[in-house]
Amino acid sequence: MTRCSRPLLQCRIAALLSLALVAIACSKTSPPVEKEAAPAAAPAAAPAVEPKATQVEVFSWWTGPGEQEGLDAMIADFKTKNSGVEVINAAVSGGSGTNAKAILANRLQAGTPPDSYQRHAGLELADDIKAKKLEDLTSLYESKGWKTKLPKGLLDAITIDGKIYSVPVNIHRANLLWFLPKTLQSLGIGAPPATWKEFLTQAAAITKKHKTPLAIGPGWTQKHLLETVLLGELGAEQYTTLWKQPNEWQSPKVAAALDTFKKVLAFTDIKSSAPDWQPASDRVLDGAAVYFVMGDWLDAYWGRAKKLKFKTDYDVVETPGSSGVYDFLSDSFTLPVGAKHREAALKWLDECGSVTGQDLFNPQKGSVPARTDADASKYQGYLATALAAWQNPKTVIVGSLTHGVVANNAVGSEIDSALSLFVASGDAATFAKAVAKAYTVD
Repeated sequence: MTRCSRPLLQCRIAALLSLALVAIACSKTSPPVEKEAAPAAAPAAAPAVEPKATQVEVFSWWTGPGEQEGLDAMIADFKTKNSGVEVINAAVSGGSGTNAKAILANRLQAGTPPDSYQRHAGLELADDIKAKKLEDLTSLYESKGWKTKLPKGLLDAITIDGKIYSVPVNIHRANLLWFLPKTLQSLGIGAPPATWKEFLTQAAAITKKHKTPLAIGPGWTQKHLLETVLLGELGAEQYTTLWKQPNEWQSPKVAAALDTFKKVLAFTDIKSSAPDWQPASDRVLDGAAVYFVMGDWLDAYWGRAKKLKFKTDYDVVETPGSSGVYDFLSDSFTLPVGAKHREAALKWLDECGSVTGQDLFNPQKGSVPARTDADASKYQGYLATALAAWQNPKTVIVGSLTHGVVANNAVGSEIDSALSLFVASGDAATFAKAVAKAYTVD
């Protein structure tokens, strides 16, 4: 042992400093003993538990006037009920939903779905269901008691193979004939036609007075017209059967209905058809055309954008032959398989299906609630008449062809192609065979 040559106190201080330096050096290279002695244990197997939801991504195409305000109102109500949950409004504008659907298809294919996304209720969802992209929401309906709050016709239309996969927020009506009272008065027409046969009689007289009896737009508006002619000529029961029994397309009654459609089409301005439904309806407003078949979103266009007064400046009736029938379409929301924030998505669906949520959204959108227990005082003008019809238990409810209720995407596409040829050639028999084949192949 080497002796220190310095005074004793200095030697002791030096020794203590040396020991401290050694301890510091060891602490930088060696972990504490207790950590070395406790090897990490493998975690016990346990089911994954979703952390408390702090956000929910809602995907839609609601960016236009009215619908955007309605969505904002629902989101505000959701936030009030679910403090701390941020809503990511992933609405995509353009193309009346076409752009949104293209983006959504890519996300579903990539396995990165939003937490909830918009679709038309009914068979438009069939592809997503077949691909196992959606969760069954039947238990949600049962726990919330929604089955007793929706009309049977709606429930039947949105039930696919015994299960329900979407929550309808609103209801639009497709089977409507719009007109200006002053135009009918100037032509000496006492009332709009109650049947398509009566329309053809009126149309012949209107043509002689150098006006177009019925305005028309692009292909989808022609399809819309077709479904209302089929509904009026066949009646609600056989119209519904068409989408379930393809052989019905070969029946004599359907052949006669298609012949009526050809005759109706001859009294339209199809040779110079408008590029979309708004400019087509403008032809009625400027007096060039007398009638226009379109869904009730036209009420918002004429009533809000054009600032016209319902019943005074413009009016509407059911399309010929469809009195007492409600040809519906509906915007709905879903729960995708693999949603990152499933808990929050379920809360969003609760908002969509609630009386409060639907009564906040629909007066803004220009539609009526899917529920039959909505607050009628919130709906004025045309919407008051629509809601009364929807809530009437005697109203017969059928689904729209053009807007995704009774045909899936593949069948709808085949019908579009066949209809384009039918309009050009007038060959009803070939059209009927093509539609029947599309359903059979599907």
